[in-house]
Amino acid sequence: MDVELRHLRAFLAVARHLSFSRAASELRVTQPSLSRSVQRLEAALGTRLVRRTSRRVALTPAGRYAQDRLGRLLPALDSTLNAIRDSGTIRLGFAWLLPDPWTQRAVVRFENATRGTVEPVRHDDPAAAVDLGEVDVAVIRGAPPGGNAISVPFLGERRVAAVSTSSPLAGRDRLGWDGFRDWPLVVNTVSGTTTPADWAADQAPGDVVACGNFDEWLELVAAGRGVGVVPDSAARRSPHAWIRFLPIDDAPPIPVHIVHSPSSRHPLLRAFVEAAMAERPCRASGTR
Repeated sequence: MDVELRHLRAFLAVARHLSFSRAASELRVTQPSLSRSVQRLEAALGTRLVRRTSRRVALTPAGRYAQDRLGRLLPALDSTLNAIRDSGTIRLGFAWLLPDPWTQRAVVRFENATRGTVEPVRHDDPAAAVDLGEVDVAVIRGAPPGGNAISVPFLGERRVAAVSTSSPLAGRDRLGWDGFRDWPLVVNTVSGTTTPADWAADQAPGDVVACGNFDEWLELVAAGRGVGVVPDSAARRSPHAWIRFLPIDDAPPIPVHIVHSPSSRHPLLRAFVEAAMAERPCRASGTR
């Protein structure tokens, strides 16, 4: 039988109210649409469930039986479907080193509020992973991706400098943002967050030492090929015997965005975004 849940819900609303107008108001549909849903249910079952005149609406014997049974079965079905929906997995895309402690707090909040879980998925281009449906939501540092993706800024990470312990800079307590122009800058071109474009033209480093991932970036800095700039979380979570991390005065923060597709139908996406925004350390507004 070609019976849909909306047909069953339409009939139960009419049976409860014995009024098409009040049932339509409850379901927020038009009366003609409600009437068609009930008629299609009756056609699929091959029997009349509702008798409607100009003065009253009444249930047939089959309608009373259907109300009794469906009135118990449909809530149980809804409960089961909600439980399945709330036990899903959110695939969280990232390029490297998810921000801390935001990530841990947001995941705990989300998983405590739902039956869902979060699965971290590393991807060199998490924005592309969102577009391809390979992840449900992504954390992206730097400028938000273009296109139709929904991008919500929620965090600004502090920058720190990374210098080789053999570098003359290693003896300093801190660096100024305007003090990089005379040093080659090691740049991770795939998932890095700082390039010469982040400086004013007269302050930008003149030379770039390019690499393709964070491990290469660490080793190039350690070998003294240049200096690097990373989020402060890297200093806490990626110590290296031959690298010293230094605070930077006046460095602009690294913008961090939550990105997801506007066409996503994941039932837990909204709950995850709400948990993520609840744990943000500063106020931010959504952009598109």
